[in-house]
Amino acid sequence: MRCDLTSMVRARGFSLLEMLLVLALVAAASLLAMAAFGGGMRGIRLRTAAHDVAAQLRFTRAVAISSGEPQDFLVDPRARRWQAAKGRHGRLPDGGDLEFTGARELQPRDGIGTVRFFPDGASSGGRLRLAANGGGWDVDVRWVTGEVRVHRIQDAP
Repeated sequence: MRCDLTSMVRARGFSLLEMLLVLALVAAASLLAMAAFGGGMRGIRLRTAAHDVAAQLRFTRAVAISSGEPQDFLVDPRARRWQAAKGRHGRLPDGGDLEFTGARELQPRDGIGTVRFFPDGASSGGRLRLAANGGGWDVDVRWVTGEVRVHRIQDAP
């Protein structure tokens, strides 16, 4: 019985094509899992927007404290725009529902929401809800402390 060395070497390894095929399958499965569990690209955009708004709210609060003057953060859900201290502004993503809840007395005009931060760090409070596909994100501003929090919501309208 003769032992052929070349046939033993071929039987033990994988070809480059087989390795690439396995990597492609793993990548496709990961993308599907991310879309299924994370709400897809719309969910990722909403999450990013919620965290961006929270950062701008915190910035506006910091400006109020450092300047000693009240500062306003404005949000227009219909136009999907926000405006923060020192002329900062941005857009909220298309798709999904946007809803602002806050002090009616501070609204500069109908449909525009305002969160006012005071020099002591307190605020008028408010909530911006970004929702789609039964889930979404709330950006909450506490009125006594001015603390800004982002949390995930389930079963949104």
